Amino acid sequence: MGLGPDGQRRIAAATVGIIGAGGLGSPAVLALASAGVGRIVVFDDDDIELSNLQRQVIHRLQDVGRPKTDSVVRVAAEMSETEVRVVGTRLTHDNAAELISGVDLVLDGTDSFESREIVAAACERLAVPLVWGTVQEFAGLVTVFWSAPPEGTDAVQLNDLYPPGSEAPACSAVGVFGPLCLQAGSLMASEALKLITGIGQPLLGRIAMIDALAGTVREAPLRAARTSPASGVTASDLPASGVAPSRPAPPSAPEVDDPGEGAVVIDVREADEIASGTLPGAQHRPLAALLGDIDAAVGELSGREVVVVCQVGGRARRAARALRTAGVDAVVLRGGMDGYNSRRQSA
Repeated sequence: MGLGPDGQRRIAAATVGIIGAGGLGSPAVLALASAGVGRIVVFDDDDIELSNLQRQVIHRLQDVGRPKTDSVVRVAAEMSETEVRVVGTRLTHDNAAELISGVDLVLDGTDSFESREIVAAACERLAVPLVWGTVQEFAGLVTVFWSAPPEGTDAVQLNDLYPPGSEAPACSAVGVFGPLCLQAGSLMASEALKLITGIGQPLLGRIAMIDALAGTVREAPLRAARTSPASGVTASDLPASGVAPSRPAPPSAPEVDDPGEGAVVIDVREADEIASGTLPGAQHRPLAALLGDIDAAVGELSGREVVVVCQVGGRARRAARALRTAGVDAVVLRGGMDGYNSRRQSA
């Protein structure tokens, strides 16, 4: 299937959020503005440093010391009629979903796991696709996460690849091969255009692994941990080999529409999400805290029926999986709070 007039109209009508105007965000802005995307919203609160110019191709020598968003607006305007809006507010768990809302999809070009988790949680909450990439030294990864993909496609999220609290050195600490940023960033832009237009096969359920030294791009399956076959990959497999070792699939958790009488309800969302409402009597245990002290949780919950809830279900499935692995009878509230509220409204 070609792009065609319909695809061009979809591109012109799309709004794309790009987190970070650095090594990955720079080529993505160039590619999407050249393609004629209707609106690009760029989130970045950093100023340009001289060392950035080695890999952040949208900035120029005269831009050093100025906000990165300034050169994004200038260069994009020289390329097409794409409207560029910039957000200089740093994203947090409290404001990310509100600031990102309104875009059709998000490209995450940040280089810290704290930022990645904030962006991923917001995209999960908003049910928008997240085109995700990372580069380090001579290796790059690109994939698509989506908590609410089209029917028949498994949801895959950041936590299926990297557990909460993962850490990795920033590019500034270990370095990155400059041309690799262009390669990974342009691949991310390609994924965005495929999602916008509906052509091709997005990298949902697959992860592209770039080895700049070998000059290769390979792929491996990436499955939601609740349904991972032996061929699925996890963070420990990447990016060195690209070949996933055989492993048993983790136990999946059943789903329920409503907590049963006497069940212990565990809400694994963040504090700002809890403020919008939760189930009566629910215990608030953020996912990272629950997984970080799983033994204590097991001691409290052993022998009891446990219902785990989050906003749309992804984090709850991960928590329930960990609890079931440890012997706790944990199930997931189907569709999270969004699904629960929807069922109540339609009843």
